[in-house]
Amino acid sequence: MPKQQQLPVRRGDFLRADFLTDRLFDLTRRIKGIDPQLTRVLVPWVMRHRRYLPGFMRLARTVAQSSRVRARSLARGVRVPPFLVLSVTSKCNLRCAGCYAGAVGTVTNAPVQPGLALSEWRGVVDEAVRLGVMAFMIAGGEPFLLPGIARLFRDYPDRLFLVFTNGTALRPADYEVLKRCTNTVVVVSLEGDRDLTDSRRGSGVFEKAMGSLDQLNDAGILTGIAVTIGSANVEYWSQPKNIDALIAHSGPLAMFIEQIPTVGCDNGAVLTEEQRARFRQVVVEYRDRMTGGAYIIHSPGDEEALGGCVSAGRGFVHVNPSGDVTACPVSALATHNVRKSSLSEALASPLFAMIRENGHLLETEGHPCGLSAHAEELEKMARGLGAYRTGAHETAPDPREAVLPIL
Repeated sequence: MPKQQQLPVRRGDFLRADFLTDRLFDLTRRIKGIDPQLTRVLVPWVMRHRRYLPGFMRLARTVAQSSRVRARSLARGVRVPPFLVLSVTSKCNLRCAGCYAGAVGTVTNAPVQPGLALSEWRGVVDEAVRLGVMAFMIAGGEPFLLPGIARLFRDYPDRLFLVFTNGTALRPADYEVLKRCTNTVVVVSLEGDRDLTDSRRGSGVFEKAMGSLDQLNDAGILTGIAVTIGSANVEYWSQPKNIDALIAHSGPLAMFIEQIPTVGCDNGAVLTEEQRARFRQVVVEYRDRMTGGAYIIHSPGDEEALGGCVSAGRGFVHVNPSGDVTACPVSALATHNVRKSSLSEALASPLFAMIRENGHLLETEGHPCGLSAHAEELEKMARGLGAYRTGAHETAPDPREAVLPIL
């Protein structure tokens, strides 16, 4: 039997392997500096999808760079948050029970004001980048109902984009653009298994959402899931095996956001105090595992360590489809609109400063949302600050004009 010929090992192979090892080590060090728990989940994923390595290195460097820019903005008197939430469209093809975006008027079939065009959103992102915003959470409505939205992510490779989608509206063109992005995480909303998802989101939604997750994974696109936790699905998600099963089918990120009481949301849908405490323990124990699993973000549980809600510029602010700048997506109060003022002026809103100075407004106090828990007090305090209700007028008032009452 002839002796098997061994292929020669070239010096370039060693150099290439050493280069990748050095880059992965550098990425691991940088991510640990941001969040050690993220390292355990994200670095193995990057090792399997190495085209993301240069992009993630770029993002890791941007974290430090954008922090320095925000510090300079703060020295000029403008508090710039690291995150900006952009609800890029009021259109949605679903009508989910208890949707807070529908409750505050973000999602509507007949918006009072025309939504921002993609070119206008690009202007918002341009200014945000100059001010030091590091990451953008893209929501709606259903963001992929805004044609060309994926090109926005592609054109800012040094910023992170987390896109929240119901998973039923992605077009082939979206997948083609996303395959070339290494700065984007597509987060698909699910409630749990087929019955839990379809009962809240509509018949057939689970199958479509899972199909989108399959296509995203086949294309090597970083994905995750977002879950609204309520009394109907808390037991399902309190079993780590269910988290593992769905994450194995999706990606390494899982976001659990507790149901916020809204109009049309049965009080029984909200977690009880006992359910909230028990689910929080599940999240903590899941994170403590040494291998596998997902990187979990839990709201409002994770905010408690930060002294309450991080809205109103503490961690993020929100721009709605018409350009109103609000403290967060569940708030319908604003003093500025990006069509009439700069983002910098909007971030300096006296409304946001007042919320931050009255820290108790951001404390959840057993409620899933601090601002919702103090809604009546917040509205009274906002009346003297030029605040208006978003969606309640044909044109957002100029912040320099007379104060409008909130009725």
